Amino acid sequence: MKRLLFLLMAVLTVFVLAACTAGEDAGKDPENNNNVEQPDNNNAGNDDSTDSSDGKVLYLNNGTEPKSFDPSIGFDAVSWDPLNNLMEGLTRLDKDHRAGPGVAENWDISEDGLTYTFHLREDAKWSNGDSVVAGDFEYAWKYMLDPATASPAAFLAYFIEGAEAYNSGDGSVDDVKVTAKDEKTLEVVLAQPTGFFLDVLTNPAFFPINQKVAEADPNWHTEAETFVGNGPFKLDSWKHEEEMVFVKNEHYWDAATVKLDKVHFAMINDSNTQYQMFESGDLDTASIPPELSDQLIDGDNVFIGPYGGLEFYRFNTTMEPFQNKKIRQAFAYAVNREDIAKYVVKNGVEPAFGFINPGYTSPDGKDFRDANGDLVTMDVDKAKQLLEEGMAEEGYDELPPITLSYNTSDTNKAVAEALQSMFKENLGVEVELVNQEWNVFSEAQKALELQFSRSSFINDYSDPVNFLESFITDSYMNRTGFSNAEYDELIAKGKSETDEQKRWEYLYEAERLLAEEMIAMPIRYYNTVVLEADGVEGILRHPVGYFDLKYADKK
Repeated sequence: MKRLLFLLMAVLTVFVLAACTAGEDAGKDPENNNNVEQPDNNNAGNDDSTDSSDGKVLYLNNGTEPKSFDPSIGFDAVSWDPLNNLMEGLTRLDKDHRAGPGVAENWDISEDGLTYTFHLREDAKWSNGDSVVAGDFEYAWKYMLDPATASPAAFLAYFIEGAEAYNSGDGSVDDVKVTAKDEKTLEVVLAQPTGFFLDVLTNPAFFPINQKVAEADPNWHTEAETFVGNGPFKLDSWKHEEEMVFVKNEHYWDAATVKLDKVHFAMINDSNTQYQMFESGDLDTASIPPELSDQLIDGDNVFIGPYGGLEFYRFNTTMEPFQNKKIRQAFAYAVNREDIAKYVVKNGVEPAFGFINPGYTSPDGKDFRDANGDLVTMDVDKAKQLLEEGMAEEGYDELPPITLSYNTSDTNKAVAEALQSMFKENLGVEVELVNQEWNVFSEAQKALELQFSRSSFINDYSDPVNFLESFITDSYMNRTGFSNAEYDELIAKGKSETDEQKRWEYLYEAERLLAEEMIAMPIRYYNTVVLEADGVEGILRHPVGYFDLKYADKK
């Protein structure tokens, strides 16, 4: 969830999916276009650039073209980061990475934890000067849930009473308990208490849509001339596949806090090209190319921080030979994750021996990852045994041809080549590699057309259930053909249980079941590693969330 602005570039070049839950899409995994002209930033990086008629201009890289600036459709990291600076929801992640006031200046929560009443700011306005009203949120969320919209983000709203039934075609829009009580009051009723609901609302999928604008022009979000947002910046120009320019939104309720006058986004997906642009002053931030990691990682101009997400590979359980669990397990146990993290990806990333990244604290004070331990490690002897047993179960004298697919980027290529070598050396299995551009790759993966394919997941909100729910039956993010009633029930309990300790026990069990079935193979956790030019400061990089330029400055 399926993706880049420098925050995602920090994950080395750019990602994928998602997810969203996203992974790539959520999902979330964006990948970029190598054939992009470099912007004509003649003043970028020079001391006098902030004294020009353009004022303070920050030069960044978005990696590739956003999928969509419709908040219900742009469900991937390459869309989220720009959207988070063009728009704002009821809540917004604050400097402490917690859900704080956004368009809503405050809210009330009923004693049973089911009803949230949000009070919108009187001075909240759209970039065209219209007032942001509660009806814009009701309209946007019900539009997202409309089955005809086919929003990949709709499942995030299933916490709301009536939302899942409507989105699934089994209920009415009138049953969705999101109601504009008046222009500045929005009432939301949940299906069950959800302690992290305010955090969920920071996801761009819950941004409002100017109802009057959208009804007059359904394509309002496709061009700068028609785009209307309510965030710290507004979309000034958009040369598709090439560049975007944001300017300060004078109508934003907190415009006095915004220091930048402009933000220029290039779209470069090659890590070496964007690093060269940083060195020449054409970009103010950059990721570190893997081959330069040892040389640059300890520099004074490097920001390093946690980032909630996972790179992994999906097995298509509807295709041979990965309908067999033991064969899936064999491939997973044949991988040396430590070598991939240390020598291929570099930049201080950590190998993933489970699916949930470190950083989630349980009710008893333990980190989720520490509590559930290592679930998949390298064990070549075990891998060989499992492969032999799995082949015997299927009657294979030799494996069917294996194709490993990945979305185009230099880092993804390097990881795929490392895996190819490990499968040859540790299992004696030849694997063909195929790369595809992001949009083609993403659609093929969703359609279950790929046998064995790369994925990434960037957390949508700060709770372990966010990743785990991706693999319930019929989830948009599943993309493996996996269906398990026991797993579905564990996730349902992991979302609705009001006793937090019990809820986490369900999630521990769900992750263990996911590892046992091995429908996906974890590789490494993401982190944020960013080179910053002198004078750049105040950029918020949330461990889980979307980068924020509201407080950014360039001196």
